[in-house]
Amino acid sequence: MITCSLAHADEKTLPLLFAADAARELGARGVYLVAPYLAYLRQDRRFKAGEAVTSRSYARLLSAAFDGLVTVDPHLHRYRALEEIYGIPTRIAHAAPLIAQWVADEVQRPLLIGPDVESTQWVAEVAASCGAPFTTLEKVRRGDRDVEVSLPDVSSWRDRQPVLIDDIVSSARTMIETVRGVQRVGLPPPVCIGVHALFAARAYADLVASGAARVATCDTVPHVSNRISVVQPVARALDDLLAG
Repeated sequence: MITCSLAHADEKTLPLLFAADAARELGARGVYLVAPYLAYLRQDRRFKAGEAVTSRSYARLLSAAFDGLVTVDPHLHRYRALEEIYGIPTRIAHAAPLIAQWVADEVQRPLLIGPDVESTQWVAEVAASCGAPFTTLEKVRRGDRDVEVSLPDVSSWRDRQPVLIDDIVSSARTMIETVRGVQRVGLPPPVCIGVHALFAARAYADLVASGAARVATCDTVPHVSNRISVVQPVARALDDLLAG
């Protein structure tokens, strides 16, 4: 079993493939990959003419090297399951129960906020687990660093602590705009929670400077903001994969 979180995947992929190949040469009967963050899934269609659909290309590459894969909350907006593109058995560990427990332990009277309509089902699950109301933003993304968000009517929740939850935090523009938005409508500065802490360039510093009350992420990608451990659900998913 090889563990490798695939943030900055370009610099990690060749060493990862070499390690898998070496393990087979040295007699491993099976080689399995635990990738808490799985790269390239955002490119799930050809957005511009001539582009590669890198989610499929990368899936073929890893499927040729490994006998099974475990990951955490992969970006599956246009795929129903990893098996649509991966040719090996896969298991997914879910961060929602862990985030719900962290919110229940750390935040008084939370109001959960999802980044867009697509997040509704996921945020609703977290909200139900920690007994909190939730809403979602309306988001228009014009580029990596050009995001416009709008809040629904939150006047009935002014006594609540807003908690923004997103799966991947890269440019952090959605969170930064939401921090400003919730303060404009009279809510306290939000707690910001992300599953995968990619944080490009100065994104983390910009998010903190925007006035976020706290920033917490899962440890799928090592970062100073890591507060929520995915070790136990990943271990259970690996056990299930190996048993299968």
